[in-house]
Amino acid sequence: MSVQAGIWNFGGEPIQRTLLEQISATAAAYGPDGETTYFDGPMGMLHRPFHTTSESRLEQQPYVSSSGRVTTWDGRLDNRVQLIPQLLGVLAGDNTDVAIVAAALDSWGTDCFAKFRGDWAVATWHPKDRQLILARDYLGVKPLFYYLRPERLSWCSHLAALALCGDHFTVCDEYVAGYLAFYPDAHLTPYKEIQSVAPGAFVSFREGQAKTRRYWTFNTRLRIHHETDAEYEEQYRHLLRQAVRRRLRTDSPTLADLSGGFDSSSIVCMADDILAKEGAETPTLDTFSFYDLNEPDEDDLRHLSKVEQKRGRKGFHVDLGACSSSSPFDHPSFTASPHFGDRGAAAALPRILEEGGHRVLLTGTGGDEVNGQALDPRIVMADLFLQFRWIELSKQLTTWSLLIRRRPGLHLLFQALLQLAPSSVRANFTVQGKLAPFVNRAFARKHKISARQIEAAPSTLFLRPGVRDALQTVATLSRRVANAQPSLLEKRYPYLDQDLVEFLTAIPLEQLQRSGERRFLMRRAIGSILPQEVLTRTTKSRIGRCYCLLVQTHWARLVSSFSDPLSTHLGYIDRERLYQSLLRLKNGQVPTYSLGALRAVALEVWLSDASSRGVISIPGLLPRDGSDSVPSVVIKSRKEVKHNGIQQAGNYDAR
Repeated sequence: MSVQAGIWNFGGEPIQRTLLEQISATAAAYGPDGETTYFDGPMGMLHRPFHTTSESRLEQQPYVSSSGRVTTWDGRLDNRVQLIPQLLGVLAGDNTDVAIVAAALDSWGTDCFAKFRGDWAVATWHPKDRQLILARDYLGVKPLFYYLRPERLSWCSHLAALALCGDHFTVCDEYVAGYLAFYPDAHLTPYKEIQSVAPGAFVSFREGQAKTRRYWTFNTRLRIHHETDAEYEEQYRHLLRQAVRRRLRTDSPTLADLSGGFDSSSIVCMADDILAKEGAETPTLDTFSFYDLNEPDEDDLRHLSKVEQKRGRKGFHVDLGACSSSSPFDHPSFTASPHFGDRGAAAALPRILEEGGHRVLLTGTGGDEVNGQALDPRIVMADLFLQFRWIELSKQLTTWSLLIRRRPGLHLLFQALLQLAPSSVRANFTVQGKLAPFVNRAFARKHKISARQIEAAPSTLFLRPGVRDALQTVATLSRRVANAQPSLLEKRYPYLDQDLVEFLTAIPLEQLQRSGERRFLMRRAIGSILPQEVLTRTTKSRIGRCYCLLVQTHWARLVSSFSDPLSTHLGYIDRERLYQSLLRLKNGQVPTYSLGALRAVALEVWLSDASSRGVISIPGLLPRDGSDSVPSVVIKSRKEVKHNGIQQAGNYDAR
């Protein structure tokens, strides 16, 4: 992922180049292929490239178009072949992605964003209009953040570069509420003062004011109907093949995740078929797999080995059970947002990248969601009810009552009809809406965390359940990728290809799920390219045991993190209940909120680190030992006390 950044002084004073140099230094590891800048009085722009295509090596950024527009670009323009003929009079022989984008901006203005396909983020400055525009792809795969103050605007593709600018920021409660519901809104950051450009939107800055406008929204009225199942299968094969082919556009070796599951295996096998029959820019495709042989139900290795046998080559393997026991909550350097690290796979990546020269990673993220694996059958039944298809509804009730732990048909019918209720009602009757016990109840009510857990987009009561579910799926995936941590590899997501997603969210639900069979369309369309063992796989390795081992190994570290918890001081977490939740994990129990408990720990670790660095300021904290550099919460005793109106528990022993 290339780095793009800039500073605009609204008062007209020249840019202090040291400020841009600081941003560049913070993000240098993600743009290792040089640095170029543009300065014009109060405007300064920076680009640090990370080359992944042959065209990108020819780019000159910041790019100045014939109209004087200055543009930086981080992305991959998938439909460049279709756009070039439409811009022949403007391109003047330069067919790099940034040149095409600049020409499109000169020709069509901001209407051009809806025409782009691919993963991208762009910043463009027009000196004559004194206007800056920041824009982002439809799902938000490529990040772009901005920090607007009365006297200055700063922006960067890396959040840490803005967070470490020297100012003190306020924790954004809305972000934390979304984080505790697993995915914050895509336009938010942990800092109230720093925003992220919303996916499918652009932000226009003029005279110190910001205006956000959407160029893409989910089309709830789009319906795709074919006469036969074969026509759906043909279009699916074409779109998935196109999605994978687009992401094989790189002049370096490509790495692909391979877990032995349906999604990763389909990507690898489809890519192999493309390379064999059509060819692609990438010189080779390698696979990267991790597993834990200590897990009693581990079967990923057996299934991914079948894919390796089919392709005739073994990929890179990492046995997580043999990895070091370093804490995934501790990070060697500042992280701009809360998260806990991978169990060991990430630590092995630098060696693999150095050995293979990879710069691109294909991942199956989103496959479960868009292909119907995660589709709740009760949503399908609710749609059948609204369509008065009583016979088909009866068949579905019978089939799923046998498959879902033999639940009575009437119980399933009630749950199906519940899908017609508002999210606030559904939250009270579904597992997804159940609040984790350690989340502060007052905070949860204020920010409607239960409703957030079942709906990622605003209330959609008047949409048919199937359409609403498709909208929520896209919104959830957008939040997921938009909040991904920075990577030294460029991650590419074939299942999130815009053309493929728009197709799969517009077809009838029975193409995704039929007669109790999930991934109905996908299995029919591309089953022939997969090993039979993968096609018929019904198991998936569980990770609950690893959560227990993680807590047992780092128990003392986890308990010490909550001796003076900032997350309790701020009213996010009930410390006593979180302690009890972690204790259950330590003792081998795996409640449904286990991952949420570990994420709550990661939140506390991040708050403590960001506070100690002076990145965030928290009202009401007293310094330790008379120092004014490391704030902490002062707990008066082991008994519960009230601090600023928030219930808090005392210190814990490492039991």
